[in-house]
Amino acid sequence: MRTYPLSELTQFRTDVLNDSQSGQLAVVTDEGRPIFLAVPFDEAMVKRGLNLDLAIKLFDEDVLSLGRAAELAGMNRIDFMNLLGEMGIPVVRYSPEELQQELAEFA
Repeated sequence: MRTYPLSELTQFRTDVLNDSQSGQLAVVTDEGRPIFLAVPFDEAMVKRGLNLDLAIKLFDEDVLSLGRAAELAGMNRIDFMNLLGEMGIPVVRYSPEELQQELAEFA
């Protein structure tokens, strides 16, 4: 997800459009504060519904925690986790350093 300043939005309109066409969210800010979110509109959004699709996108882009995303989707965490799994979206995401630390603790 990229951020664009409102004062320069006309300059970046092609970038925002390209982001949207590639399925990425974009945040537009005014003086550093988010004022709106550009969300790609596609068939999946229509089929799943705006809240669920937005929750999935925001979780997948590490904007929302699992709990907050499940809440936005109107689902409990377990059902939301199962849905993410069905979609191939990892629920647990370790950085290489965190993974090494976890593995070291098991040894």
